Amino acid sequence: MNFDYSPKVQQLQERLLAFFDQHIYPNEKRYHEEVEANRQAGNAWVPTRVIEELKPKARAAGLWNLFLPRSPRAPEGLSNLEYAPLCEIMGRVHWAPEVFNCSAPDTGNMETLERYATESLKDRWLEPLLRARSAPPS
Repeated sequence: MNFDYSPKVQQLQERLLAFFDQHIYPNEKRYHEEVEANRQAGNAWVPTRVIEELKPKARAAGLWNLFLPRSPRAPEGLSNLEYAPLCEIMGRVHWAPEVFNCSAPDTGNMETLERYATESLKDRWLEPLLRARSAPPS
């Protein structure tokens, strides 16, 4: 089996690395400061502003929902073999996968919905998750 990275994966790796250099690494201190401030305010699980500010940048950079396999919603989707080296990069900073909408448990839930849900369930539950939004109330 050929484990060489395809040109598509190599390009995504380069773009991810550039995004890390420009946005992730420079914001590590800010992230930790926000988490600490949230904890001291009694809101340990409030999303950090820095992650929420970086999500639109990742989306605009074409680095959004990289985990999603090929499907009607992701015609350029990646195989697990293609996605793995991107995970290695995203895993360099523990909070970074969330910036790219590639964090557990959401990715597994989205993949399950993409593979097995009806179109109406996908519209109701999957689409908001793909946009990093909560699904509408029942």
